[in-house]
Amino acid sequence: MAGTGLRMHALFLLLGLSQICTADHHHHVSVYTVTSYSVTMQWPAYPGASHYRVQATPQLNPGHSTAFSTFNGNMAVGGLNTLSANTVYTMQVDAMDDELNVLSTIGTKEALTAPEVPEITLAYSKQSSSITVEFNNVTGATGYILRAMSDVDDFFEETAVNESPGTIQGLDPFTDYTLSVMSVNAGGRSQPSYNYELRTVVTAPQLTTISETNSTINASWPPVEHAAFYSLYIFQTPSTNNLTTYITNQTSFTFDGLSPGTYYCIKATASDQDGRAGDHNRTCQITRPPTPKPVEVLLAIGQIRVPAVRVYFGSSKGADTYFVESSTGQNCTPHQSLSLNYCIISPLVCGQNLSVMVTAANTAGPSVPSAEEDFQTYPCPPERIWVEEPWPASCRVAFSLSPMADFYMVFVKRDDGIEMNCNTTGAPCPFTCTCGFTYFSTVFAHNPSGSSPWGAVANYTTIPCCPENVTVQLVSTETLEIEWVPVRGADLYETRAEQTEGVIHCNDTSPVCALSDLSCNTWYSVVVTPCSELRGCNVSCQPQQHETAPCTPQIHNLTQASESSITVHYTTPNGPSTNYSVSAVGRMDTHHCHSQSASCELTQLPCGAVFEVVAVASNAVGPSLPSFSVPLETGPCCPSNLSVMQVTQAMSNVTWGPSLGARSYMTALTAPRGHAQCHTMSTHCLMGCLTCGTNYSVNMEAISSTGHVSNCSYSGFSASACCPTHVKLHRMSNHSMRVSWRSSAPPHQNYTVAVSGAGSNHTCTQAPSRRYCDVQNVTVYTCGDVYTVAVAPVNSDGSVVSFCPQRIYAVSCSGNSVGMAIYRGRVSTG
Repeated sequence: MAGTGLRMHALFLLLGLSQICTADHHHHVSVYTVTSYSVTMQWPAYPGASHYRVQATPQLNPGHSTAFSTFNGNMAVGGLNTLSANTVYTMQVDAMDDELNVLSTIGTKEALTAPEVPEITLAYSKQSSSITVEFNNVTGATGYILRAMSDVDDFFEETAVNESPGTIQGLDPFTDYTLSVMSVNAGGRSQPSYNYELRTVVTAPQLTTISETNSTINASWPPVEHAAFYSLYIFQTPSTNNLTTYITNQTSFTFDGLSPGTYYCIKATASDQDGRAGDHNRTCQITRPPTPKPVEVLLAIGQIRVPAVRVYFGSSKGADTYFVESSTGQNCTPHQSLSLNYCIISPLVCGQNLSVMVTAANTAGPSVPSAEEDFQTYPCPPERIWVEEPWPASCRVAFSLSPMADFYMVFVKRDDGIEMNCNTTGAPCPFTCTCGFTYFSTVFAHNPSGSSPWGAVANYTTIPCCPENVTVQLVSTETLEIEWVPVRGADLYETRAEQTEGVIHCNDTSPVCALSDLSCNTWYSVVVTPCSELRGCNVSCQPQQHETAPCTPQIHNLTQASESSITVHYTTPNGPSTNYSVSAVGRMDTHHCHSQSASCELTQLPCGAVFEVVAVASNAVGPSLPSFSVPLETGPCCPSNLSVMQVTQAMSNVTWGPSLGARSYMTALTAPRGHAQCHTMSTHCLMGCLTCGTNYSVNMEAISSTGHVSNCSYSGFSASACCPTHVKLHRMSNHSMRVSWRSSAPPHQNYTVAVSGAGSNHTCTQAPSRRYCDVQNVTVYTCGDVYTVAVAPVNSDGSVVSFCPQRIYAVSCSGNSVGMAIYRGRVSTG
């Protein structure tokens, strides 16, 4: 190398430098790359080194080595390229100074060179996406790498293989590629072999096949790019023998003369202008099946409800399925077997001549249809069926005639299960029909092919029967309840109550009805009419006559007949045979009276009672509703035990016992010379302003809370005689005193005199017609004595009036009046 003066057999390659930390003295070397004849090492920079030396010593020949050196740089990569292939070397890297003195051995490493470079002996393309490469195997190689490059899109691809030959996949069709191969062992890969140029083949045609007849197959495909012509091969499966090879430059081809119902496989390849065949494509196609033979048609005898035809036919080779179709467009799915194929077409169109064709089919398509097989169907049922009832309980089934029919069977079924039938060539069929039933009629037409299918069903419902055991009862004064036994055929019952002025009716589905809001005291004609939705109502049912309850009387007046009797006046809205009852209902008892006229008298009514008075009319049908009640209150009872007690000369206290029905009392004492009364709610009354010595009549009004008054009279009351006036006390001789007075009482009025004082009591009685009385045997009569003097009338029963005042007298002790009795005042008696 320049500037070194060294003779070296190694070529130094400086690959790169890198700064490292000089403080790190732990150095390592590594193998960077290997080829068949070279090893490249990598080491870290050594401090102070200006040159490096790389030595390679073969382990099997330690005496032979090669050196390599480089200048400057802290990081180096270098190698030796004069080595032997597939050889193990000990690689050593030394750091050197400017004088090429070894400063230090940086490190050693074993390295294995790659095997020898293989050589491509043959390359070919049998598929448009791959190339197969054949090459010689080299010693020590554990594998090989195939490389393909193309200028199209800078294509580059490497594929690892174990041995020759190897195939590269993923290529483009009809494209030029540069090929090479490298050997590989544990050390690395060899250099690429010499290039080999090759073009991939064209792609295969993409076939589409159809079989338009049972002896041809049409194949077509899109044009293949760079194709010059196409090769087609056809053979039967499972055989692989080629029948014929066809070459064409078109993009379609027809194979004819083939067997029906047979599978054929077609293989197609495209070739370029050099005649190189490209990929091949294979597709299989079956030809259409042959026409089914023979075909036989049989009517499905016995299937009256669903007319049908059974079609039998032979099998066709290669057929997957069969189509059986009638001239009316009906078809069916066959039942297939090795020995018998058949199909049932149902339902058929009645009354027609039809034909049947059978077609076999597979994935290629249908065969040619078989020849038509003709047959005749069953007759159609009559289009119209109806029931006539010329007179009650006698019906007949009529119907329209059907083409191709020879006779008819008529079936009639009642809704309770009873059946009837008849055979006719077309005339109506009679039968007995009972009220309240529904009849279902149907007609079947017949010919030699059999019976028609089910046709229309005529429903005929007879009119409902009239109800039996109809009961009518009055449940209220103006409501009739009608009950009856349900009848057949009735969906609804109309109940009517008729009279001259109108009709009341109700409709219900139940066998009971209440006719309300009827007029009272009226005759009605009641009839129950059964109705059905189909036939309407039976208006022939007989009515019943029934009368409603009497009309309610109304009380319009109450009059007092006596103290204990009331006359009740009321209206009489019913006939002359109607009875009227009046009731007075009280808390404790009830009083009644009865009459056929417009009034009735309630008697023996108690005093002080309250009643509700109602009137009720009745006849043979029943009672009416009670009238509105009218309140009745009898006068209060007169109090018992009334007494009058005089408490002063002009005032008396009247007392009495409680009175039933009375809330207040008006008491009156009446005399020609005066009148006194009081109004109280108590059972006593204090009355003043009375005149003494007068006879009074005693009367009372007992008044209820509503103002009813009872007048009560009692025994008279006589006021006591008047107390005397001008009573004086005189001293008499012979130890006596005289008491004198004045009085307006009659001369025969008697008085009693009482004198007390000076320690003694004295009494006296005046002589008849006199108004004084002398008190005898007065032992003391001195000045200062005080005497009490009382003079009172004596009643006829001998009692003494107690309320006359006492007078006080004192004996004077001075002046000219010494010894006289001087009046000092009165003493109350009370």
